Amino acid sequence: MANPGDAHGGYQIPNEMRDFADKSVEQARKAFDGFLDAAYKASNAFENQTNSAQDNMRTVAGAAVSFAEQNMTASFAYAQKLVRAKTVEEVIAIQTEFAKAQVEALTKQMNELGAVAGRRVDTKR
Repeated sequence: MANPGDAHGGYQIPNEMRDFADKSVEQARKAFDGFLDAAYKASNAFENQTNSAQDNMRTVAGAAVSFAEQNMTASFAYAQKLVRAKTVEEVIAIQTEFAKAQVEALTKQMNELGAVAGRRVDTKR
């Protein structure tokens, strides 16, 4: 059975329905484009945060290696002085001097690491 106005005997889709479907597809495409844009922005933000975290980790690791080198150099110097000591009093003086210097060095190193860690926390905000 043919519908009125149909020269080929099939059902004709009204123009209003085609316009509605076309607008719906266009709106869906725009929504998807918006989703992709948001996904790209989120991906870039994550990458920037990851790069920042990696930079901070490199800074912390570099500082740790530098501190280890400083501490080992001080320890070798201490050992060298200690083996050259001639009296017990000299050993005690060398030990006291080394302990005091190490406390000062460790305090300074912890402050520096704290400053680096503080920068890392700030980059997450």
